[in-house]
This record gives sequence, C-alpha cells and structure tokens, in this order.
Amino acid sequence: MQPESLITPAHDWLTEVNLSSGESASSCYQCKTCSSGCPVTFAMDILPHQIIHMIRMGLKDEVLKSASIWICASCETCTTRCPNDIDVAKIIDTMRMTARKSGVKLGEKRAAIFHSSVLQSVKTTGKLYELGMIGLFMLRTSGDLISNIKSGALMEDLKVGMKLFRHGKLKLIPKFIKRRKDIKKYFKKLKRGEGA
Repeated sequence: MQPESLITPAHDWLTEVNLSSGESASSCYQCKTCSSGCPVTFAMDILPHQIIHMIRMGLKDEVLKSASIWICASCETCTTRCPNDIDVAKIIDTMRMTARKSGVKLGEKRAAIFHSSVLQSVKTTGKLYELGMIGLFMLRTSGDLISNIKSGALMEDLKVGMKLFRHGKLKLIPKFIKRRKDIKKYFKKLKRGEGA
C-alpha cells in the first residue's frame, strides 16, 4: 500500500467512484466496446470509454460538466458488452448523482431536467407517468417551450403524442402503484446516501 503522501487526487476520485458505484472503473482496459455499442454516441461530447478513462485520470470537473452523463439512455448496452463485466451504465448514473450533489454547472441542462422530471414522476406515482413527466419537463424548460412553438417542434411532438394515445401507449390519467409510500422512503434513503 502507498504512503498517504503519494496518493494522488486522481487516485482519490477513482476510489470514490469505485466505492459509490460499487464498480471497478480501474479494471477498464480501454477496448472501446462500450462506446462502439452505445446507440447515443452521436449526441455525446465524451464517449463512454473516455468517461471511464477521465475518471481514472482524475478529471472530475470535465466528467461532471459533460453533456454525455445526461445524454446516456441507461439502456445498458455498454454494460452487457463489457468484456471485464464493468457496469458502465451504473458508473455513468453515479456521475449524474455526483454532479447533482456537487452543484457543478451541468453540461446538458435539458437532459438533466428531463432526468429529474422522470424521477419526480416515479416518486409521485410509483412508476413513470409519461404525460405528467412531459408536462413537468415543459414547465421546467418554459424558455424552450416558446422556441419549440415557433419552430414547429411542439406540433411534431403533439402528433407523436396523439398517435401514442390512439394506440393506448399514452395514458391521460396516471395509474398509481399500491405501495407508493415505500417508493418515497427509498427516495429519502437515497437522498441521504443510505442506498435502497
């Protein structure tokens, strides 16, 4: 074991990430399999393998301010394909939580707002209520709403929404699960850092 004086800040952050995620980012050997399978790399500023490398290098601010941690769809393709069994999606999710707690200026404001709107919907109903989540997202990004109306993007979204509604994929009234109190307890525990 290294003496305290030789432990670098990069090592400290890597250890923190490994402990908070329960994963071993230090096991990554940069094969890029996670990035090559990711369906949303076209929108990312830092690819998944680069996020892991930057964590190992101690580039905390760059990772936490990146748009990529918010653009990640949590589809877990990266995790499934990783030859070292690293749950890359879990590490990225940990980066989102760390970014929120640290108060850094978020790299992708709309994606972060979308993420928190999804969580609020789950916290309220016990599951995702899409229409309520979309409404909350639009309220939180009201400046974007005006530009979406002007550009016609809102009308396109409404067309898609109507199609989903007609096919029974979008519900007007939320369905609440029976044990919503338990969900709220989990959210409180997670906020306090106790885990579920």
